[in-house]
Amino acid sequence: MEIHRKDIKQTINLATPIIIGQLGHMMMGVVDSVMVGKIGAAPLAAAAISNGIFIIILILGYGISMAISPLVAKHHGAKEYKKCGVILRQGLIVNTTTALFLFAALFFVSDIIAYLNQPQEIIEQAIKYTKTLAWSMIPVMLFQTYRQYAEGLSIMRPAMVVTLTANIINVFANWVFIFGNLGMPAFGLVGAGIATFSSRVYMAIALIWFITSSKQFKPFDPTLHYKKIDWSIMKKILQIGLPSGFQYFFEVSAFAGSSIIIGWMGTNALAAHQIALNLASITYMVALGISAAATVRVSNAVGLKSKEKIRNAGFSALLMAASSMGFFAIIFVTFKTILPSFYIADNAVIQIASTLLIIAAFFQVFDGTQAVGLGILRGISDVKAPTVITFLAYWVVGLPVGYILGFNFDMGVQGVWIGLSIALAISAILLSLRFNHRSKLQM
Repeated sequence: MEIHRKDIKQTINLATPIIIGQLGHMMMGVVDSVMVGKIGAAPLAAAAISNGIFIIILILGYGISMAISPLVAKHHGAKEYKKCGVILRQGLIVNTTTALFLFAALFFVSDIIAYLNQPQEIIEQAIKYTKTLAWSMIPVMLFQTYRQYAEGLSIMRPAMVVTLTANIINVFANWVFIFGNLGMPAFGLVGAGIATFSSRVYMAIALIWFITSSKQFKPFDPTLHYKKIDWSIMKKILQIGLPSGFQYFFEVSAFAGSSIIIGWMGTNALAAHQIALNLASITYMVALGISAAATVRVSNAVGLKSKEKIRNAGFSALLMAASSMGFFAIIFVTFKTILPSFYIADNAVIQIASTLLIIAAFFQVFDGTQAVGLGILRGISDVKAPTVITFLAYWVVGLPVGYILGFNFDMGVQGVWIGLSIALAISAILLSLRFNHRSKLQM
């Protein structure tokens, strides 16, 4: 099969705004970590635990919302424009209901942090921070609903602009609430949670306003004029969304589980893990952007009923992800001691983080490939087998191997990261082979 330049170019054109938006979203987390790091290693370690739990629960909702873009893209490709609005309205019901359940789950699950055998100095901070983050769940899901709708229509810039401007609000709110400026008390780590909630409320309101008022979206009926509650469409959203959510859940929960395991190794190890994971997550946003663009392109090709376009869109995205992540691997190795110093001045933490960045460099290509593999398989509505693959890779192989290497072989935090690298490699290889097989069967 030949990959044409136009396939690369089309994927780049769609992926670039998504990547910038993803990086903008990620920068909020980076800024939070940097600003929290200024008040000490313990708050930074507490943030690692809290963010891990938050993402574990959020990712289920994130996956459910991601079903909207391939469904919208398929109807867009088939020129069934009014059905795009129907998907949005039914998706809004599904995602709002999901948000309420996830909010309740996160708020009450936060109390289990006290029983995770973490350093005593981080437990209370982590619980309070997690409860504060729980309130962000509702605006996040509203934003995701409209973002996925717009991306399904190949209109990527609105979400990008909203996310980038939200960074300004987040930095300002962090400055006010973490450190106690403009007459506010210094809330410390909880202040970062208040800032996060504020910026996400802005993101939801801004994107909804833009999409519902813009002439660009009018042909695709983004109104809230419900004709009926369509259970069949909501069922389709859940049939794609729930497995997608669990795919990401198995990966993210494995990394969050690694945070808990590493927490048993001490505050410095956990803080270093948080820094290295934060940096690796930045590059992952690039792969995730390529994945989202590939999902749209593959789904459009499904609407056009073109096997050639499906395969070209999928494999060009895999090539792009592997190439870009290989570049980031070089960056990690070259600047392995410099990058952690942006987060914290503690030499012991920086030294541990630098060794983790070498391991992260190794798994970069696999991480990008598996992210795109999930996206292109979602584009052809193949979600069940990839869910099994991710479960086996991360929970049957990756995390247990990481635990064994970390404790039984005395490799510490580095052993845990090697286990995660093995999981990413297995996932990347199997998902790529799966797409190669399934795409040949498309009509």
